[in-house]
Amino acid sequence: MAESLRGKLLVASPTLLDPNFVRTVVLIAEHTEEGAMGLVLNRPAASTVVEAVPDLAWLTGEEEQVYVGGPVAETAVIVLAEFDRPDMAGALVDEDLGFIGTEADEPDVLEGAIRRARVFAGHAGWGPGQLEDELEEEAWIVEPPLREEIFSEDAQGLWGAVLRRKGRKYALLATMPLDPSLN
Repeated sequence: MAESLRGKLLVASPTLLDPNFVRTVVLIAEHTEEGAMGLVLNRPAASTVVEAVPDLAWLTGEEEQVYVGGPVAETAVIVLAEFDRPDMAGALVDEDLGFIGTEADEPDVLEGAIRRARVFAGHAGWGPGQLEDELEEEAWIVEPPLREEIFSEDAQGLWGAVLRRKGRKYALLATMPLDPSLN
C-alpha cells in the first residue's frame, strides 16, 4: 500500500461496470493494509430518514433521503456528519468530518456538536489489496473532496461535477453517455 486514501474521493471510471459502482463517487473513510471502507455519496434511496429510521430524523430533517452507502451490510445505518465538536465523533475521517457513534439517538448528548449529517444504509468495502488492484486497473479516479460535494444535494450530477472540476480529459469523460452506442 503506497499511501492511505482516507478522506479522498474515488470517482468510478466510465469503464467500471459493476452495477454497485457505475458512476459512483465514494468517500473513503478508512484505508489500511487490512482493506478499505467508504460511502457512496451519490445513491439516494427511495425512502426518507423519517420513514426508514425515524429516531435519526432530528439529525437531517424529515425530508432528507437515506443514501445507499454501498453493497456491504445494507441494513446497517451509518451517520456521516460535520462536527462543531469533533471530540463527539465516534470516529473521524477528517478534522471535523466523521461518524456519529452510539449517541445518534440521543439528541441531548449531541446538541450543538453537529453542523449537518447524512444517513447511509450500508457501505462499500474492500479486502486487503483489493482497492489497490482496482486502482491499478484504473477502475477509480482519485480526487480530494470539496466539502460541499460530500453533502451534495445533486446526487445525479455529482459524478460529472467532480470529473469536470478535475479538468481536461476528466471533464471530457463527464460528458460520456452511460451507453456509448447511444452517442
